[in-house]
Amino acid sequence: MEKLEIIGGRKISGTIAISGSKNATLPILVSTILTNKKVVIKNIPIVRDVETMIALLKTMGSSAKLNKREKIIEIINNDRLKTFASYNLLKTMRAGVLVLGALLAKYKVAKVSLPGGCSIGSRPIDLHLNALKKMGAKIKVKNGYIIASAKRGLKGCLIKFPKISVGATQNILIASCLSKGKTKLRNCASEPEVQDLINFLKKMGCKINKIGKRGINVEGVEKLKPAVHSVIFDRIEAGTYIIAAALTNGRIKITNVDPKIISTEIGLLSKMKVNIIRKKNYIIVTCP
Repeated sequence: MEKLEIIGGRKISGTIAISGSKNATLPILVSTILTNKKVVIKNIPIVRDVETMIALLKTMGSSAKLNKREKIIEIINNDRLKTFASYNLLKTMRAGVLVLGALLAKYKVAKVSLPGGCSIGSRPIDLHLNALKKMGAKIKVKNGYIIASAKRGLKGCLIKFPKISVGATQNILIASCLSKGKTKLRNCASEPEVQDLINFLKKMGCKINKIGKRGINVEGVEKLKPAVHSVIFDRIEAGTYIIAAALTNGRIKITNVDPKIISTEIGLLSKMKVNIIRKKNYIIVTCP
């Protein structure tokens, strides 16, 4: 097995640009299925799951041009995409199940592999499936695949998730954008990655309103428009570097971040005597 050998005892210093968030990028890529208009997504991280999702979109018929150096992807979909997501692509990527809601909303049918080939119940897929059933979808699970249809389209309704799930919130949020009528989602996940998805969907013309911390109302629309969006930064990566600087008594400048998004983490570390200077799109971390 490969291993990392770390020789400690040194302060870290310098400037580091934080990558875009994988967990924000994946649902945003999925939501491009909803439109055949040109979509440009910036600041995407070049990691395996993102490349796998792009490959999945291409197998469905998307024209996806990725500029790895600039970390930008341009996507234009055909009028009719394939509605099959195979195990070969989804076996290593749990987020692949998010295409289920998008395909049902856009094309009224979908055949999607269970995440990682898992059996139903070993992951909280039931939250996704039960919500889609409530919206009018007919769903069965057979031979490791979710087979779903909604011949008359998905219909808006009240959905209260029995427990908080980022994936289920994102899946049903995406599905709601082209549904008929209003969908009211309650007990939703409220992570910044969910908010970033909302911001992108609104740029495409989706009608979405937050209700308190854990409520989202979506008014279904018939058509969407082109959009350009920059994905938020990776909170875990940023936090890792902040802590590394604190542990080594180092001094680093962390760029490509929005301090407001990690204000809770910054506040906690400040109480621990870590000096953090906040600016508009970067922070400086020093330790006494």
